[in-house]
Amino acid sequence: MKEAKLTVRDIRVRAVAAPMKRPLATSTGALTQAALVLLDLHTDAGVTGRSYLFPIGRHNVAPIANLVEAMAEALRGDALAPFEIERKLRARYTLLGVHNIVRFAMSGIDMAAWDALGHALGQPLVRLLGGLPGAVPAYNSNGLGIMPLRPLVREAVELVDEGFAAVKLRLGRPRAEDDLAALREVKKAIGAKVTLMVDFNQGLSIAEAIRRGRMIDDEGGVLWIEEPVRADDFAGCAKVAREVATPIQIGENFMGPEQMVQALAAGACDYVMPDAQRIGGVTGWLRAAALAQGAGVEMSSHLFPEASAHLLAVTPGRHYLEYVDWANPILAVPLELRDGCALVSGQAGLGLAWNEKGVKRYAI
Repeated sequence: MKEAKLTVRDIRVRAVAAPMKRPLATSTGALTQAALVLLDLHTDAGVTGRSYLFPIGRHNVAPIANLVEAMAEALRGDALAPFEIERKLRARYTLLGVHNIVRFAMSGIDMAAWDALGHALGQPLVRLLGGLPGAVPAYNSNGLGIMPLRPLVREAVELVDEGFAAVKLRLGRPRAEDDLAALREVKKAIGAKVTLMVDFNQGLSIAEAIRRGRMIDDEGGVLWIEEPVRADDFAGCAKVAREVATPIQIGENFMGPEQMVQALAAGACDYVMPDAQRIGGVTGWLRAAALAQGAGVEMSSHLFPEASAHLLAVTPGRHYLEYVDWANPILAVPLELRDGCALVSGQAGLGLAWNEKGVKRYAI
């Protein structure tokens, strides 16, 4: 492939509302569908790069799609060089602020650009980054939300029976005693050999997070407590981390590596788990992974398991991949799993291809 022809021609944007096999109820709301924004980055050489974004609700699809299209127009004719694309877009949006949906749109373009580069060179992303395809430990994050105990226990067993040795339970009920009952029943059902994480989805005050965290300490057997308080309250989260023995996990809401620096400096957490669309796509992830390595902090992923598998494969101190199947209805070949691990695709780029029948069926 001639480098001169690897230039951005346009980006096609589509949106779907994919049905979720297991609806998810958390302390902040419930999801029954996964709204996704699909990106197809076309180059003048005929190579296409793909990625998708999770706009967290159908109501957010239009503004994110509009941002991607505006950015695509600014990139028309530019070389397919992800670092340079990131530099240009960051400069263009500095005054507006490279946060929130601006960051989402940039991340989607970044992932699509890396995917296209992989296709142009005939290599999977993991090889472009200097690694090898392989297996990455994963936990099943489908379902297991806030629900009555009987279906909760049944779902926990089903998630383990899908071949996983780790699952995540959402907490944050109005009464701490009800959270504790859910934790106990799930632990009993899955057994001591299965790793369990819990997630409060930012639902607690600092004082309540410390109180419930200590209750979890007394129960034992929990790998981490995720986002107990407001995501950007690093000082508050640091207080919780000091007072609670169970490790504190945050990071899905880091808006770029810059916020990860702030959280680590504040001592806000024991683990980090960046999200590909908030951290800055592949480019932002690589910078975040270096920060985690420097701080001696283990790093997991949040959502986007297809891309995250490649990224964790080259991450020092990698921990767990969060597995969800939300994109499966629109993927031609979903992420492969084996023995509780995600298998990094050996296909070119991210290994993404659309199931066009599914895309048409669930189109918004």
